[in-house]
Amino acid sequence: MTRRIGLLTLAAALAVLSTAALAQEPLSIAKQGYLFAGGKYTTVNGRKVMSGQAYVEFQIPRRRTQPYPIVIIPGAAQTATNFTGTPDGREGWAQFFLRRGYAVYIVEQPGRGRSGYQADVDGPQTSPNVKNVEDRFTAPERANLWPQAKLHTQWPGTGVAGDPFFDQFFASQVPFVQKPEVIQTLNRDAAVALLDKIGPAIVMTHSQSGAYGWPIVEARPQLVKALIQAEPSAPPVHDMELIGAPDYFRDGAVTRPWGLGAIPLKYSPAASEPSQLSFVQQEKADGPDLAKCWLQASPARQLSELQKTPILIVTGEASFHAPYEHCVVKFLEQAGVHPTWINLGAAGIHGNGHMMMLEKNSLQIADVIVKWLAKAVKPAPVSRTVRVGATR
Repeated sequence: MTRRIGLLTLAAALAVLSTAALAQEPLSIAKQGYLFAGGKYTTVNGRKVMSGQAYVEFQIPRRRTQPYPIVIIPGAAQTATNFTGTPDGREGWAQFFLRRGYAVYIVEQPGRGRSGYQADVDGPQTSPNVKNVEDRFTAPERANLWPQAKLHTQWPGTGVAGDPFFDQFFASQVPFVQKPEVIQTLNRDAAVALLDKIGPAIVMTHSQSGAYGWPIVEARPQLVKALIQAEPSAPPVHDMELIGAPDYFRDGAVTRPWGLGAIPLKYSPAASEPSQLSFVQQEKADGPDLAKCWLQASPARQLSELQKTPILIVTGEASFHAPYEHCVVKFLEQAGVHPTWINLGAAGIHGNGHMMMLEKNSLQIADVIVKWLAKAVKPAPVSRTVRVGATR
């Protein structure tokens, strides 16, 4: 069964204080740099171009104690800045993991930022807008589009345009490739190329990039030592339109025809087309303020390649994922995959939205993740061999 983390203990509270103290020490880096992973040449209008490459920046701490680096893939419209700092000037998750002995690689998704964009190959882009960012990320309590939104308290500042912390965050938003099947394929291939270069790693995704996590594991099950999904792309099958009281939820388009994404997953029995899969919606939601889940019709096909990898799903108490993240867990369980699900509110960590890695208690959440990794990932010796990117 899926494991759910209970209330914070005194030891966990003391760990938060320890985290703050550790963050004050100078951060010592042995090596840092960048590399490009993936990409291919295509001839467009008589000229040869490269597309699909991912810019990846890395840092390796001087006191590296963990054998497997953490590879972080930010979500839609986001870049490495989500993890290398916060809008109000605090350290990010990257520094947190570095201080705990992990090498850290942060991926710039293909088709955005420093990874390069080829419109003729990648297709159209879409851009973030202020209202959507306010309503979903930084000030959901004002819009109140889902029942849990009123619980949001952890964003620094007011969360609306004109507030200096919001403006810093919105300035970091970038255009991104629009079609899900294109961006999911590009990121799967780039991540596989990265893992082939650097060796075994822990993969962390957030939001949009959660849809990439599943096929990355399936493509390189021996190289992904753990998969951390911070509010992965969801819910299964249909998008969820959040419309406010009294109904709150309305099914949207089928954007995840393979259940958890727009590109094929390795089901058993195998399916070569999405039309071979059968989905049904619950007649009744699992509880108040929760959406009804779309799941596989019985008998459910299995996701065998995902069953051996430790998987963590983290959900913010006040996030727009709160009404339906349980649907991802149920979908995985039905397919024979048994993730650990940390519902932060149930774990005693309150008030978090979708951008938990930027919020006021972000390091407290990172500490929970590190503690899970310590239990879930089997130890391995750190090799003296240095590969591309200097990970091991």
